[in-house]
Amino acid sequence: MEGLLNFLPMIIIVGGMMFFMSRTQKKRMQAMQEMMNSIQKGTEIVTIGGLHGVVEELNDDTVVLDCEGVYLTFERRAIGRVVSTSTVSVEDLQPRDDVEVEEETTAE
Repeated sequence: MEGLLNFLPMIIIVGGMMFFMSRTQKKRMQAMQEMMNSIQKGTEIVTIGGLHGVVEELNDDTVVLDCEGVYLTFERRAIGRVVSTSTVSVEDLQPRDDVEVEEETTAE
């Protein structure tokens, strides 16, 4: 009986560590799932390999990224983080021809 009482604090400590570790992992998984659910067309993301791109198309298991005119297909699991959730299309980022720019001249 005395041997069990000596191990009881160790068992409680290990049990507490396991509880807190599983709780932290559950929170991390929930945050990752929320991030994945928030991704839509136009969302700027970074893959786990460091590639930056804008989501062009979403499927069940894959995502098509537009990386400055190059379209790449990745697994959804390869998404590392979301940079922005704005729905900006590539056409919106192209320079417009109808805007006039005034040139500044410097007098010498």
